[in-house]
Amino acid sequence: MFYAATAALPEVNVRKCVLNIEDVWHDGGARAATPLRRGSVAAVLRNPYAGRYVAEIQPLMEALKPLGRAMAQRLIDALGGPGAIQAYGKGALIGLGGELEHGALWHLPGGYGMRELLEGSHAIVPSTTKVGTAGACIDIPIHHRVAAYVRSHFDTLEVRIADAPRDHEMMLVLAMTTGPRPHERAGGLRADQISKFDGQR
Repeated sequence: MFYAATAALPEVNVRKCVLNIEDVWHDGGARAATPLRRGSVAAVLRNPYAGRYVAEIQPLMEALKPLGRAMAQRLIDALGGPGAIQAYGKGALIGLGGELEHGALWHLPGGYGMRELLEGSHAIVPSTTKVGTAGACIDIPIHHRVAAYVRSHFDTLEVRIADAPRDHEMMLVLAMTTGPRPHERAGGLRADQISKFDGQR
């Protein structure tokens, strides 16, 4: 993936993209007839602001929008299409040459990239951001895409790429699941009880 710089927007130069899908039949209890599918897609790209302080960084947010949508589409397709997706999350791991604020630029392109492709996604997309070395892990928080208070879908996906992010890079992540945790039984609002459609309940 490569999006050339324009007069207004910085270049988006992706070094690699990693897709990971797992099928979970059980977590110690009875085996499910259909497995829970959990997946993530991570893009490793050059951080145009690494190594220096730049006051105006929002142009990168706009430049990342096509990448966010392309990553979301790839993950949705891998998990069985938009009708299969029940929960989502996102995150950014910034290399040591960057700063935490650079990860905040992923909120809009990452979140809206998924919500635009998943009809009825009223809930805000949970997110995490950190600065770390190549090979560091980032835990991506996940919750139901229609109502954030649906307790059965609270989850986390750990994402790690051995050689990323390098100091001058950032690793941007989207995550989705096709259902609740295996053997969920912690109570609270259930998916079939969503009634307000306000993104929360």
